[in-house]
Amino acid sequence: MKKYDKLLNDLAPKKFGKLGTIWTISLIVIIIIGIIAYIDQLIKGQVVTNMRDYTLWGIYISNFVFFVATSFVGSVTVAVLRLTKNNWRTPVVRIAEIISLAAIVMAGITIMIDMARPDRLLNLFIHARLQSPITWDVIIIPTYIVLSLLLLYFPLLPDFKILKEYFKDKSPKLSKWYGKLSLNWTGSKAQKAIQTKSIQIIALMIIPVGLILQTIDAWLFSTTYRIGWDSTNMGAYFISGAFVAGVGALITVIYVVRRAYKLEHFITDNHFDKLGKFLVLACLTYLYFNINEYLIPTFTASKEEEIHLNTLISGQYAPLFWFVIIGGLIIPIIVLLFKKGRKPLPMFIIGLVVVIASWWKRYLIVTPTLLHPFLPIQGVPESWHHYFPSIHEWLITIATLAMALLIITLLVRYLPIIPIQRTADEQEELLKNTKNAE
Repeated sequence: MKKYDKLLNDLAPKKFGKLGTIWTISLIVIIIIGIIAYIDQLIKGQVVTNMRDYTLWGIYISNFVFFVATSFVGSVTVAVLRLTKNNWRTPVVRIAEIISLAAIVMAGITIMIDMARPDRLLNLFIHARLQSPITWDVIIIPTYIVLSLLLLYFPLLPDFKILKEYFKDKSPKLSKWYGKLSLNWTGSKAQKAIQTKSIQIIALMIIPVGLILQTIDAWLFSTTYRIGWDSTNMGAYFISGAFVAGVGALITVIYVVRRAYKLEHFITDNHFDKLGKFLVLACLTYLYFNINEYLIPTFTASKEEEIHLNTLISGQYAPLFWFVIIGGLIIPIIVLLFKKGRKPLPMFIIGLVVVIASWWKRYLIVTPTLLHPFLPIQGVPESWHHYFPSIHEWLITIATLAMALLIITLLVRYLPIIPIQRTADEQEELLKNTKNAE
């Protein structure tokens, strides 16, 4: 334990301070309000929402796609970094894995919220049809949840053992839980070999599973023959957008954790610089696919598609559309091309704007298309011609976002967010190399 004493003072889980307690209570209150709204929705039915025959998805599916996108970068990027053995990844990978797990769990819950009859959930498994992309989603999301959980859990085993000893006198109950979670880890060569092999296998598995998950979600749209979704561009479009949303979320959470736990010595400006370059690449790629999605069709658009594009570019959705494109992609690219723009505070602001823009981007993908069906909207109430979420939808959606943040908050509270043993090993190796060089 002496080897880890200095690190444990900085990296061992700590109790929430005053701000942390207020933050957690606020999230719980928001979640309770959302649960009350959802119970009312269950009792009264979907009539309390503004979803109707022509807009049957709305904000819930926008939120679902956002969660799936955010989860992608945590697992897939971490898997790539683990396989390529980049040492700079150490302080950020666990935070990325926590975000990924929280997001994909909430994606699964959001789908159930969208169902008018959640009591029929089992029918998706019992009467599944492999011809349906929805069935593919039902299979792939639980698979992704399991792999994300394992990718987070297996590297934690040595740290759980260290924390078991650290909290033995300070908090016996907590020590007991860490002991159970450590699965009798002793650090033997055999255990380390099994752990390393397991992490490599999971990392290899989660990359194709993550790509498949994003592609399936894209296919859910593109196989629905509607203006705005009828595109072979959708798979790559969703994957590139997922990188933007995920990296933005990672930067935002890392900055907050770094400030809250005073981890400036571990999460340095260099990490923000590297993540900033990664975000620039993601934004450039996504901007390219946006050009494919919106600019090219303007030259060949049918009448229906022209109406849809005009609604986005110069119609009722134009302010939101240009905020997403300019604020969520173009400005971040310009700012982050400069080294000063890749400092922690500017990165946090950019990351937060990117996350907000990414959420609204999913709203723009879903809603305008549903309001432009092939058949004219006639013989129905005027309110059906437009869609904006009801108070129930907003409360429930905000509650799901709060729940994702609560999962992240609790995991950050009880897990060592920076790997203790790996950090100690890297410091020891660096010291040896320095002495050898001298």
